[in-house]
Amino acid sequence: MATRERIEPEAGRLVDMSWDPITRIVGNLGIYTKIDFRQRQVATCKSTSSLFRGYSVFMKGKDPRDSHFITSRICGICGDNHAVCSMYAQNMAYGVKTPPLGEWIVNLGEAAEYIFDHTIFQDNLVFVDFCEQMVQSTNPSVMEKAERAEAPGAATHGYRTIADIMRSYNPFTGETYREALVISRISREMICLMEGRHVHPSTIYPGGVGTVATPQLFTDYLMRLLRCLDFIKKAVAMNEDVFDFFYEALPGYEEVGRRRILLGCWGAWNNPDYVDYDYRHMQQWGDEMFVTPGIIVDGELITTNLVEINLGIRILLGSSYYDDWTNEEMFVERDPLGNPVDRRHPWNQTTLPRPQRRDLEGGNYSWVMSPRWYDRRTGDHLALDTGGGALARLWATALADKVHTPYVNATGSSVRISLPATPNSAATELEWRIPQWSNAIERDRARVYFIAYSAAMALHFVEKGLEEVRSGVTKVFEDFEVPDEAIGCGFHEAVRGVLSHHLVIRDKKIANYHPYPPTPWNGSPTDSFGTPGPYEDAVAGQPIFEENGPDDFRGIDIMRAVRSFDPCLPCGVHMYLGGGKTLKQLHSPMLGAHSGG
Repeated sequence: MATRERIEPEAGRLVDMSWDPITRIVGNLGIYTKIDFRQRQVATCKSTSSLFRGYSVFMKGKDPRDSHFITSRICGICGDNHAVCSMYAQNMAYGVKTPPLGEWIVNLGEAAEYIFDHTIFQDNLVFVDFCEQMVQSTNPSVMEKAERAEAPGAATHGYRTIADIMRSYNPFTGETYREALVISRISREMICLMEGRHVHPSTIYPGGVGTVATPQLFTDYLMRLLRCLDFIKKAVAMNEDVFDFFYEALPGYEEVGRRRILLGCWGAWNNPDYVDYDYRHMQQWGDEMFVTPGIIVDGELITTNLVEINLGIRILLGSSYYDDWTNEEMFVERDPLGNPVDRRHPWNQTTLPRPQRRDLEGGNYSWVMSPRWYDRRTGDHLALDTGGGALARLWATALADKVHTPYVNATGSSVRISLPATPNSAATELEWRIPQWSNAIERDRARVYFIAYSAAMALHFVEKGLEEVRSGVTKVFEDFEVPDEAIGCGFHEAVRGVLSHHLVIRDKKIANYHPYPPTPWNGSPTDSFGTPGPYEDAVAGQPIFEENGPDDFRGIDIMRAVRSFDPCLPCGVHMYLGGGKTLKQLHSPMLGAHSGG
């Protein structure tokens, strides 16, 4: 395992720098650092969230059939991921299986969601950190190199130099920035075709969907998908050029946002030929997902078993504003296979909020809890991250070598993606290869490849859906009854990573419900074992490459590291504590180089 040396600073040499709230993300995320400008290094980092919304509290006593409608409101950008994951958990609890055509429709909606969300985040939010305006204001010497650097992918994307690509990312004026907004509109139309509306689906239900499946439905979706392909092919080439240039222009930049390779993926897109939502068969149908679930430790895929993944989830405190629930009720002592379920598992969690003053010096400082995965081999509680979603999905799928479709194929060390010719672009073969590092650049690079992966899988899903319709099998919903008592769990991938919903039903009502999206995993504070959360771990110890000094420091390297995880804080905790006052403003985060965002 590669480690990063952290230089001990001399007394009195640290400068406190904070960014709260961080812009160009959703929700309230604060990053508090101490920076050693002589050594050009971040000495310490704390990740905080001031938002608490209590979904796990007010879900109790509700009709479980409402849970997907309620939990989709957790987030205003990936609400459909929550609705789908809740539907999966309900299917398990009710013992109902969605008809194949219904599954293909769900998969098509979620594929479009990945295209939409990853595109708008990559090109309209992340790449502002790499645009001409930003680079010129933080690293003018790098911008000079970019003006002289020929773009290797010019034949594909049409930009002669790296600087030309960077100019296309300038907010509101850049060509790529503006075209990405068009793609976001088109891809949202694709979501609405399959799920009724975005971001809170109106046609996703336990047991199936309410979408009327016709050849026209799939044709309308396909027409928009093909329009996206032209943009995606260019985007991959542009991303490759910019990221490779940064490694060359700033030797050592691989250290920005780098942490130990600890990645989690819960799998995406169920295969209707295998999934039956029976927990006892979850390992088998989990292995047939079109994104393979998996946990990767130091580059090794240690499991793809969803049962093992489920049982290993632990919710720790440590630096969070909650009381422990060790004396509260155990809702589930054993799973349907007879395996013991830990008290710190989401099925057994009781949320006991305890508002208090933020204490960054050894106390509690965040409303986010600390999800960890218990590694039975070592006894460690692993602070898994999602790599912004895309990195973990591609890494697990590549290593598992289980996904083989006409358009996407895992190889054991890579993922190959085939995109067909369209009127404006030639057929393109792409290959994402497992990188050397889990760092900011590789998280961002993986994101554009997963957009291509999603588009390619959508082509497959369209073909399978049309096969069903043309054969006259148009059933999309299966009836069900709510049992008196049941448990269920759903595993899915929100855009930015792992998503699970855990449900306990008693007397036909919700007795316990806990959704765990990616942001608690990525944005968790230091836990009860003293292990920092992934944001904290990735930033602390990283070098500073920005050319500005303390007085006009923008923190661009820190922002690139944090934003590479695709933060979305509404999903982090489920009360605004009132007003406060600014003691001293050290930094004003920005959208462009000179404007607030």
